[in-house]
Amino acid sequence: MKKLLFIVPALLLFSFITADNTLSKKERKSAASLLKDTESGVLNSVKGLSDAQLKYKPAPDRWSVEECLKHIAISEQMIWGMIDNTMKQPANPDKRIDIKVTDDDIIKRLEDRSTKIKTMDPLKPENTPFTSPADALASFKDNRGKLIDYVKKTQDDLRDHIASLPIGTYDCYQLILLIGAHSNRHTQQIEEVKADPNFPKN
Repeated sequence: MKKLLFIVPALLLFSFITADNTLSKKERKSAASLLKDTESGVLNSVKGLSDAQLKYKPAPDRWSVEECLKHIAISEQMIWGMIDNTMKQPANPDKRIDIKVTDDDIIKRLEDRSTKIKTMDPLKPENTPFTSPADALASFKDNRGKLIDYVKKTQDDLRDHIASLPIGTYDCYQLILLIGAHSNRHTQQIEEVKADPNFPKN
């Protein structure tokens, strides 16, 4: 009986200290803050713009505000879908060795507009299903709202589900950070378009 009294608390203690693979409070807060802040950045950057302003291109090889919006929205859809698909697979922590960047690296690199990144054909504005800026914005807001809610509530093991992309290998938490940083990258691009001397006044 004495042995049993010792074993039961020991088992309870062991179950309590075994690895908890859910997100920490700090990780949740960091990701949610990034997603909220960058969502506000996108919405504020396009607020009140006229059709002429949305469609204005500073040069033939540069995107308009509308094209930036379409790219942000389709990228959000694609990466969110990638996270969902990866989370449906078994955890693969052995692939963590292939991750070459920290969380901070992802944000800094994506937000750095001095380094140009060529997008894939499916993510080019002209190849998206969006027919208008409003259409793209609605998709963006819907997906971003769902993602913020997911980050706040999920008990999923985001760190041990690893995805390999053409641009590198990331865990699913890092992919969420990538979504936020990516939208900020193109918010900066929108502001560059708006700062062009020939940008329509109204």
